[in-house]
Amino acid sequence: MSFSVLIVDDSLPMRLVIKKMFKAAGYSHASFLEAEDGKKALAVLKDNWVDIVICDYHMPVMNGLDLISEMKKDDRFDGVPVIIVSTEGSREKKEAFMAKGAAGYIKKPFVPEQLRDLLVDLLGETDYEEDLDAEGDGFDF
Repeated sequence: MSFSVLIVDDSLPMRLVIKKMFKAAGYSHASFLEAEDGKKALAVLKDNWVDIVICDYHMPVMNGLDLISEMKKDDRFDGVPVIIVSTEGSREKKEAFMAKGAAGYIKKPFVPEQLRDLLVDLLGETDYEEDLDAEGDGFDF
């Protein structure tokens, strides 16, 4: 299954890790768009079809919750699921993310299985078994 992912994180190394995590989680046919903050993410959304957004919480200019709030104001983006990725792991913070409209939350650091489980809930089955047959264990970091 092919789909488009917008990765929003102010850290280039983290954006690269998330791409690898997608492949390791069994979503090797995803195409990726990137943005360094929420404001740039909105510009990417206006010009591209995006199936899901993976977004850091702490970023300069516009953080992840502000991005969700802005997306909710526009009918074109209101239905796009946003997964927040953050080092903040308190129950209160997670509840705040979900109350603002996040479709999911993953605490950094995370493993491919955590991402896969959340993506299966949001997007459906992966091509994980196909990747295992072709590449061995599916985890080629």
